[in-house]
Amino acid sequence: MENRAVRTLSRPITLGGVTLPNRVAMAPMTRGYAPGGVPGADVAAYYARRAAGGTGLVITEGSYVDHPSAGQHDLVPHLYGAEALAGWARVTAAVHDAGGRIFAQLQHVGMARLAGDPPHPGAPAIGPSGRPLEGTVPGRTMTTADIDDVVGAFGEAAKAAEDAGFDGVELHGAHGYLIDQFLWAGTNHRTDGYGGSVRARTRFAAEAVAAVRARVTPGFPVVIRLSQWKASDYDAHIVATPEDFGVVLGALADAGADAFHISTRRFWLPAFDGADLTLAGWAKKLSGKPVIAVGSVGLDTEFTAALAGGGAGRTGIDGLLDRLEADEFDVVAVGRSLLADPEWTAKILDGRDDEVVPFTPEALGVLH
Repeated sequence: MENRAVRTLSRPITLGGVTLPNRVAMAPMTRGYAPGGVPGADVAAYYARRAAGGTGLVITEGSYVDHPSAGQHDLVPHLYGAEALAGWARVTAAVHDAGGRIFAQLQHVGMARLAGDPPHPGAPAIGPSGRPLEGTVPGRTMTTADIDDVVGAFGEAAKAAEDAGFDGVELHGAHGYLIDQFLWAGTNHRTDGYGGSVRARTRFAAEAVAAVRARVTPGFPVVIRLSQWKASDYDAHIVATPEDFGVVLGALADAGADAFHISTRRFWLPAFDGADLTLAGWAKKLSGKPVIAVGSVGLDTEFTAALAGGGAGRTGIDGLLDRLEADEFDVVAVGRSLLADPEWTAKILDGRDDEVVPFTPEALGVLH
């Protein structure tokens, strides 16, 4: 008899104009294996192993757009320059050969950058108001010219990604990076059209999505990742109510977003007081768009605690299947479990849960 995981997770789904073979995605996770920002043969093999292991969609680690202040490390890949783009073309070909689909995650770190950080040590940290994150120092408030430059860089990166063979792109609008810095009142104190109300704080994100949409072909999927929490503040909120969340989602959908990737530390927790619905569930209910959920899937501890405690134990996925069957969200992104075990998806679908390799910090890679 077909097991429940097969019945629930093996359904195809279409994002934009691309059909994914199942409901499991590999979550974007920075590892730092791209010297000089160039993904090599080892990166191609790494992603292809996850596709060969049954994962329908691979989302790459955050890859820097072509702007001097976009990055903070010289081992994290970027999406510009002939050498890097040739490397990405080899990555996408390897994933396709393994039967998977692959989206590039586009990133600008904004105020997460420290003075002197590579790949452009002389570039300043920039943000909506130059306000520092925890552990950083004040930077430069972005001018409207800066905003236009960065918005354009997201568009150019998306075009480069499509040319390199990616099946779609995801804008990293979560976890306290630049797009999220505009969305969050804690870092956005602007008094012009990019700050103040929820709708105004969403303007930068919407312009980035629109620039991406304009630079890629019709049907090429455009996803944006959103979160309440930041790496520097787990209790932060970009919105306090479902109504405000609807304003954000509506503006991004109008700009051209095909789907939302909702990042939480524990995917099953209610998002707002007075209702049991998760943040991913609210995103689907409010937008009507396909939604990817993520956060401690199949594990008994969230990311930070797993690193501090030496790993994470496995749990069942019945609660996840309940929500997928109820159409609370559409796709589940799996992070640490797929780092530890490239065949996690195949094992789950085959009913071989007891063979899944548990996550330990060593699986994360060299970037700490």
